[in-house]
Parts: sequence; structure tokens; C-alpha cells
Amino acid sequence: MSTDVLRANGSWWVERPGGRAVRVDTAAADTAALLADRRAVDDAAGSAEEGVPVGDLALESPVTAPCRVVAQLINYRSHARDSGSAAATGGPTFFRKASGSITGPHGAITTPEHVRLLDYEVELGLVLGAELPIGAVVTDDDLPHYIAGLVVANDVSARDVQLTKGQFYESKSYPTFTPVGPRLTLLGPGDLANLPNLRLRLSVNDELRQDRTAADMIVRPAQALTALARFQTLSPGDLVLTGTPGGTALKAPPKLVEKVGALLPPALKWKVFFAKQAKNPHYLRAGDVVTAHIATPDGALDLGSQRCTVA
Repeated sequence: MSTDVLRANGSWWVERPGGRAVRVDTAAADTAALLADRRAVDDAAGSAEEGVPVGDLALESPVTAPCRVVAQLINYRSHARDSGSAAATGGPTFFRKASGSITGPHGAITTPEHVRLLDYEVELGLVLGAELPIGAVVTDDDLPHYIAGLVVANDVSARDVQLTKGQFYESKSYPTFTPVGPRLTLLGPGDLANLPNLRLRLSVNDELRQDRTAADMIVRPAQALTALARFQTLSPGDLVLTGTPGGTALKAPPKLVEKVGALLPPALKWKVFFAKQAKNPHYLRAGDVVTAHIATPDGALDLGSQRCTVA
């Protein structure tokens, strides 16, 4: 059975059914230290204390910075179709995000002054619970050893920076560009078998934009972690984002338009492209409210909902 952990007011809390939370008696200052103090989490979960209403807590990200934030590129079949990319057959592709981009689940997403094409990407986040050494080969049976818990994340992206510079790190790493939470759902025995049933949903101003289950993933977590371990060590508390479903604002142009655009000089091509993208109403604008939720249909795993406002 999973355990839902919250972070608020600099403390850790266990969330119980019914919307109340009990403080965890721990000195852990970060996510890695909390994961090492699982006994304190279990004590809070089994406590007879009444606790406090979750609504009274100012929730922070349950994944603390600094940490490594690694993300998978085009890892849902629906997103591959939207982006005009072939499904990854040679293994996963990764990029990094700055952990300084992590923010809480109910705050503001702040748009840099030079960004005009702000996009959203709901993602299932894996929180590492054990060291992943170089050369590790991870099987599905090994996953409970390496993955301590799951979170909702939004991989906010400045598409105009990403496309003109080919720069993923900058375009996805501005402050507040990675809302995480509300919960860190610590996994119990057998919970990972339910992962393909998790349904990822994202809405903007109550208009549903993304809606797919994790069964749409191309590269599964065990394969992704094995690929990462070829060149990257991961540690407890690190965050791996597993890709986003289709439905983002950015979509590939039709094939004919793409062929015509390839004939234009680069400066003119980008000018035409961005002029068209500027008319796309799906890009985020100041005042937009972005909600993201991940759960299984039966509620056996419910990572909660985040609600952020674009500033």
C-alpha cells in the first residue's frame, strides 16, 4: 500500500484519507534524507493523531533542490505523432533541467519577459530511492529497489528558446518551470505493476488538453534507467521525468508546409513559423490556470492535483 507524503512549512507530513495530515517526526531537511528515515514516515502513517486539514498547509514541492532532474524526450506515442517524430526505436533520449526550476504545486509559473511561446507538459516523475551506479542493468523486478515514489510534474517549456537555439536546458530551466507535487507517493509492494494504468491529465482554464495513460509510453522505466546508467549516476532524491503525452500547444506543421519551409532561408523560415505560432491560442498566457492530475481509475494510486497560475 502506498503512502502519500507532503512538504509544507519546512516540515514533512503524511497525508491520510479524508484530507488530514500528520507531521513526520524527522530531522530530514531534504527528500533524500526523508527517504532514509522511512521509519519516521511509517510511524506518522500509523499514528493515532488527528492531524491537521491538508487545506491549512502551504504545500511545497516534495522533491527538494538541489537534485538531478533528468527528462525523457518524446516518450509517448501520442506525443511522437504530434511532433512528427518517429517512435524511439534506438532507445531513450534524455535532457537535463536545472533543479532551480522546481517549484510547488500551487504557485505561479513565471514567464520570462523574452518568452512568447510558453508550453505545458504533464509528466509522471520517478523519485529515486537508491543509488543507481554506472553500469547498472535494471529489470522490472529491480524497479522497487530504485524507485521510491512517484510525483506529478509539469515540464514547462519556452518553445521559442528551444526551437531557435536548439537549447533544451535553457528553455526548460527557468525558475518555476518545473512544478512538482502535491504528493510524493511512496510505493508499497506491487504498486509499480499499476504504473501503466496511471492516467495523466492536464487542463488549461478547465479545458482538457492532455489525457493519456502511461501505457502510451514508448520506453518504460526499467529500460530508461538502464540507459541512463550507461553514463549517469543517480542518487536518492533525484527526479526522472518520463515524457509527456500528446496535446501540447506545439505541434509539427503538416508535411507540405514543412517541405515548403525547408526551402526558405533560416531567418525567414523562423519569422513565418513564429508569426503563425503567435496566433495559436493554446500557448500559455498570463492569468491562465494550469491543472495537472495523475491517478489510476480505481484510485489505488493517486498522485494528486497541482494547480498553478501563469504570471
